[in-house]
Amino acid sequence: MDRARPHEEPVSLEISGCSKEDARIVFDTLCACFESDRGPDEVPQQLHETRPMVWLGTFEVTEAHECPPPARLSASVEADAQGGYWAVERLRSTLDSMFAVRDLASASGDQERELHVLLESR
Repeated sequence: MDRARPHEEPVSLEISGCSKEDARIVFDTLCACFESDRGPDEVPQQLHETRPMVWLGTFEVTEAHECPPPARLSASVEADAQGGYWAVERLRSTLDSMFAVRDLASASGDQERELHVLLESR
């Protein structure tokens, strides 16, 4: 049986372990590449001085747009991606083309894949 790819391939992305400015760089870069549930005016906020923040976004990776080079990150950024195998691989290769990506962990399920990476400026 031929399994056609569904029309939408969303990947949820969780960003943590970084400043709100670096989170914004990663989200802005990915929003330029893919459709997202994040609006252009949705800027990561630091809601608490000491508690670690986690920022979330969902990206539709079926069609990629022209990706501009990202601004420089001030420090490394932790990113957790979750979605179908093809979609997570597509997001990973897009991140690879713009940042230095280091694998921290990955887990594979029946239909889904999780990827935990560290992003740094090249």
